[in-house]
Amino acid sequence: MKIKSYIYATFTICLCSISSVFAQEKLTLQEAISIALQNNYDIKLVKNEVEIAKNNSNWGNAGMLPIVTGDFSTGGSRQNTVQTQASGTERRINGARNSNMGYGFGINWTVFDGFSMFANYERLKTLEQQGQKNVNTQILNTITEVLSAYYNMAKQQQLVIAADSTIDVSALRLRIADSKLKIGRGSKLDVVAAQVDYNTDTSTYLQQKNLLNNYMVALNRLLARDITTKFSVDNIFDIDANLNYTTLSSQLEQLNPTLQSAILNQKVAELSLKQIQGNRYPQISLNSGYDFNKSESPTGFNTQFRARGFSYGLTASINIFNGFLQRQNERNAKINISTAKTQVEQTKQNLVAQLTEAYQDYTTFLELVKLEQGNVNLANQNLDITLEKYRLGNITPLELREAQRNAINANNRYLEIKYQAKLSEIYLKQISGTLNL
Repeated sequence: MKIKSYIYATFTICLCSISSVFAQEKLTLQEAISIALQNNYDIKLVKNEVEIAKNNSNWGNAGMLPIVTGDFSTGGSRQNTVQTQASGTERRINGARNSNMGYGFGINWTVFDGFSMFANYERLKTLEQQGQKNVNTQILNTITEVLSAYYNMAKQQQLVIAADSTIDVSALRLRIADSKLKIGRGSKLDVVAAQVDYNTDTSTYLQQKNLLNNYMVALNRLLARDITTKFSVDNIFDIDANLNYTTLSSQLEQLNPTLQSAILNQKVAELSLKQIQGNRYPQISLNSGYDFNKSESPTGFNTQFRARGFSYGLTASINIFNGFLQRQNERNAKINISTAKTQVEQTKQNLVAQLTEAYQDYTTFLELVKLEQGNVNLANQNLDITLEKYRLGNITPLELREAQRNAINANNRYLEIKYQAKLSEIYLKQISGTLNL
């Protein structure tokens, strides 16, 4: 049909014109994710926390290494002294100058503390691992947000194209109505109605473009770059229709970083109990050092004194009674373990519930995508036939407008359902920990 060929041609021209508007930059999905992972502020903040946990995870912080200290002191005085000896002789010294100086270093090394230091070191390592799981969680959240924003913009670009093609159909209707009026086969009312619908479609097109610009700003914000950057995205996106619930559920237990973080938190609580229980055992420390001391005093028995040498020793101590604090701390640690176990179960249950709901949405949207795609084809065929009949004068403008409205509504529903199906796919992969791009 001539009308159908015209619609196809105008749609193609519209598609090319829309693409040229955003030709300044074509942002691929991989580029968007790469930029987000590099620039996203939330990821940077979580990574800083991991760096702190990594710095804290060492033997020294666990108390496994010796402590070496050095000290230096010096001082003096200037005094007027009077000394009376046993014989009655009195000795006066004015401006007697006294001085002293000393330096040295000491080493203290706890060699046994009931294995608390080993439990503490393992706890610090576990905290570092938990921090990395938190990074993975934030990365998954960021990727999910970027994918959602990217595909939302892809959907909106297609809505803009569809809105522009609707203007072309309304423009054709307006020209036909005007031509009929000029040859005496139409009415002024048809021309005015066609003009009103044309203006309405133009308004819809402008609103869709404004939404597209807003979504562009939102995506730029997620990428942590200049929000005024203009770009386009790929319009076509496929949906993975092969996701299996049983496989996803198994992957969730093994890969979900939130669940893994909860499990590591339980391990931290168990190691904290071991660290506290270590206080029941004796603490043994080795100590050694080197000291040098020098003093001068013209009024003393010895006018000068010097001493230097090494010292060494062993210290052992054990907590016999501290007001039942040991028992209290152990009980609290056991409660923390119970709490951590409960949090693991709660987290797992919540994630499984989310996975189940998301999978139900996923299967439903897949069916709706097929249905709406068929509706789009039928609505477009109906619009082609209706346009031809309108050109021949066999139907009223209202019937044409209704067919036009049905076509655009079917297209909008299809794009929205397809977008929702893609989001459900992304969410399933996020929960199962398999969102790997």
